[in-house]
Amino acid sequence: MEQSTNKWVARFYDAYENKSIIPNGILPSNITEHTAYDIQEGVLQRKEETEIHKGYKISLTSQETRDIFSSSTPLYGAMGETTVLNNRIYLNDFNEPLAELELVFIVQEELAETDSLDDIMRKCLIAPGVEVPDSRFSNWFPNLNVTEIIADSAVSGGVVYGEPKSFTYDDIDNIKGTLYQDDQEIATGYSTEVEGHPAKAVKWLISEIKEYNRALTPGMFISSGTFILPKPLTKGSFRAEYDNVGTVEFTVE
Repeated sequence: MEQSTNKWVARFYDAYENKSIIPNGILPSNITEHTAYDIQEGVLQRKEETEIHKGYKISLTSQETRDIFSSSTPLYGAMGETTVLNNRIYLNDFNEPLAELELVFIVQEELAETDSLDDIMRKCLIAPGVEVPDSRFSNWFPNLNVTEIIADSAVSGGVVYGEPKSFTYDDIDNIKGTLYQDDQEIATGYSTEVEGHPAKAVKWLISEIKEYNRALTPGMFISSGTFILPKPLTKGSFRAEYDNVGTVEFTVE
């Protein structure tokens, strides 16, 4: 199994490095989620040879998205510094990118398993964000299975976020987010879709990554989970507005 895992690590890293496509069905149907995370961890270690491990994304944080992929839990994916995008995004840098409304936590003080939800809020700044999920597989949404998603770093493509500020738990409880393209509203959702509250998703992540001796340390980000079902990322101007939190804008070319 270790030899097979190493083979898959090499294949997924090559696809990441060269922006190439992984053939559908490359992973055996009986692969476990634990092995899929082992592959993700192996790819992350390869990435860390040339770039800084900058943060994480959390996927399947709503029952609706878990039902789509037949998962009983959220999933996570590691993200490097190259996945932090500026306000100009180029479609040619991606395979089949989508857009999701997500609040981004910026860690100011290392997070611990014992932290309460209020502790998490105190130790992090929160920024308005848009996550850009993307996969090394083709025709991937909503056609991948859970182990393919995990091995592919939870289809981590990129994330763009605005100015981070300090907020309380109540400040982001049941808030509305709206996504616009070319000034036309294309989606709206609420923070309750994210495990009931985005801080709960972050608390889940803290425990999950400990298995690989990973921690959320100062300077790292967590794209905490989507308010909406993902929308296609196409050329145009995008804007995400969040009650109480703020706005982030970017252009896709």
